[in-house]
Amino acid sequence: MEYFFKNDEGHKVTVNGDRYRAMITNFFIPELNNHDVQELWFQQDGATCHTARATIDLLKDTFGDRLISRFGPVNWPPRSCDLTPLDNFLWAYVKSLVYADKPQTLDHLEDNIRRVIADIRL
Repeated sequence: MEYFFKNDEGHKVTVNGDRYRAMITNFFIPELNNHDVQELWFQQDGATCHTARATIDLLKDTFGDRLISRFGPVNWPPRSCDLTPLDNFLWAYVKSLVYADKPQTLDHLEDNIRRVIADIRL
């Protein structure tokens, strides 16, 4: 499941707190409807849009104490290869494939991201 931040005209936009919360509310949480979120943990990094008070409150309403985040119930462990494998392994692996052909446009980059994510086998 991937999500690209775009405005109403379909242009790529910078992520801010309002856009991040809208994505969580309108895309991410509905995608979780088929899963038991009582057992699901949510982890995010310390980006400002992720750690705004309104964002943390929204995520706590959904995940309760199962939120790993700066300013969350469980503090985000920056640069910990044991506790942040997605950041330390998966993202490095994905980036190496996404940028292999040196995409020159945002559309090319987005296509590469979609392709690489779709090809990941668990």
